[in-house]
Amino acid sequence: MIQGIGAAGGVAIGKAFVLPTWDWDVPDRRMEKVDLAKEFERLYEGIRTSKTEIEVMKNEIKQTVGVAESSIFDAHIAILEDPVFMSEIQGIIERQYKAAEVAVKEAIDHFVTMFDLLDDEYMKERALDIKDVGNRLLKHLLGTPDITLPADTQPYILVAKELSPSQLVHLNPNNVLGIVTLAGGKTSHSTIMARALGIPLVAGMENKLPEPLQTGDMLVIDGDEGLLYLDPSPSIIDRYTTIAEKLSRRKEQLQLLASVDAVTKDGVHFKLSGNISSVKDLKQALKHGAEGVGLFRTEFLYMDRTNFPEEEEQYEVYRQVVETAGIHPVVIRTLDIGGDKQLEYFALPEEDNPFLGYRAIRISLDRKELFITQLTAILRASAHGNVKIMYPMISSLEEVHEANQLLAEAKQGLQERGIAYDKDIQVGIMIEVPAAAAIADLLAKEADFFSIGTNDLVQYVLAVDRMNEKIAHLYTPYHPAVLRTLRQAVLAAKEAGIPISVCGEMAGDEKAIPIWNYLGVNNLSMSPQSLLRVKHRILNTTAKDSQDIGAHCYCLSTSTDIESELTKFVGIDAEMLQ
Repeated sequence: MIQGIGAAGGVAIGKAFVLPTWDWDVPDRRMEKVDLAKEFERLYEGIRTSKTEIEVMKNEIKQTVGVAESSIFDAHIAILEDPVFMSEIQGIIERQYKAAEVAVKEAIDHFVTMFDLLDDEYMKERALDIKDVGNRLLKHLLGTPDITLPADTQPYILVAKELSPSQLVHLNPNNVLGIVTLAGGKTSHSTIMARALGIPLVAGMENKLPEPLQTGDMLVIDGDEGLLYLDPSPSIIDRYTTIAEKLSRRKEQLQLLASVDAVTKDGVHFKLSGNISSVKDLKQALKHGAEGVGLFRTEFLYMDRTNFPEEEEQYEVYRQVVETAGIHPVVIRTLDIGGDKQLEYFALPEEDNPFLGYRAIRISLDRKELFITQLTAILRASAHGNVKIMYPMISSLEEVHEANQLLAEAKQGLQERGIAYDKDIQVGIMIEVPAAAAIADLLAKEADFFSIGTNDLVQYVLAVDRMNEKIAHLYTPYHPAVLRTLRQAVLAAKEAGIPISVCGEMAGDEKAIPIWNYLGVNNLSMSPQSLLRVKHRILNTTAKDSQDIGAHCYCLSTSTDIESELTKFVGIDAEMLQ
């Protein structure tokens, strides 16, 4: 067993297909001065052809995977248009009289080396984008065919040093059981696309393998735990075959519940919604019986591109989501960047504590023109369905007042332009900062609804960075302090008579159902993959018994005791997969 990084969940059992390294052999060819114009023309023709190919791939991904994923290729086009990258290539040709392909290869190596030296995992993974784009350009300059993946063969586990989005575009998910990469991590573009395609992926195997993997090697990978078994024993194969079969069978059984209402045995109805970042996510959520969108993460529209999206582009995406949702409500959260979510084209300041710094609503209120553009696009989409606006990371009444003032300006602008929007659109607040929970009674007077973002709320209440592996064991949503904070926010909402929901990871955790039953929170929004599992648990739960368990948890003193009590409630479902 070899421990890597669990980048995309799932289990795969099969033989390896090792992808050859995409690394062209480029002899150091020099030109006569009179031939330089011809080399520049070859370079520009290669750039034009490469851009056309990338646009085709972008449109293909937009149709088959989603808008957010397709925007990965905007970053690739930006590299071909980047004046620094192009200046490096042109300078080598002009000053050293080198052939276009030699100049491109040297420029790639220069920038990749520079990025790899940075102590920043995100920037290291962007080096793969430069290699991907540069190798595409080299392919055209050299007249070399693509390295292709096997198509109509026995399904395989793909093994590669690193895998580019360009290669993933042409993958047939039915043929690829799983992926193993030597490089990469959870934030690489290939990882994002693998998750979207539903392919298990284990990354970060560099320097961990006793010997290089070979095509035909028998492998087992666990994308949830980040495990790779090389030449697994019959017992390991049997174990993971059983797990895969049970996962598949359970998935089929749960799918039967998609059209069934989430109602406890004694008649308490839960409304289950989806957390989404694209139309593809929404379609998956609706397939699993979601009753709308409880959280549309709009920041994915801003990522992996070269500039902020304009009003029209945002409007088209929001409209498509709203129309796809039909009669169901769509809660659109305004831009939530900063912390662990960075934009390459928006230089956020270096901060000692980025999670406590310049992020989310603080950026929106500082960059008002960006905020009004987004609010205007959301308002326009509200003419097409049931849209609600939600502000992230609110910690004071002043922030709500200022945000609402900008919303009023956006409305006025649309009125002057004669463009329709929902004049009664509801505006809610995320409760994810302890300050917001502490003044929830005051905020409730200014909001149409609350939604609890448990991911950030837990880390702020406990002062535990959820991205820090060294203290990950301290990050527990079932700490008594967290439960008391949740109760404070819920009571404030109920006293004010406004709805309250949950959209963090706790919403998709079956163990938390007794807590929500006890608090009287029946509106939960979660990842599409969690919907049917949570619904199954609700259908097999008696609200009264569940409420009693929840009440008992509020009498316990430690997170260990609380989680133990809630684990008993879940029962043997988790054990069946061991």
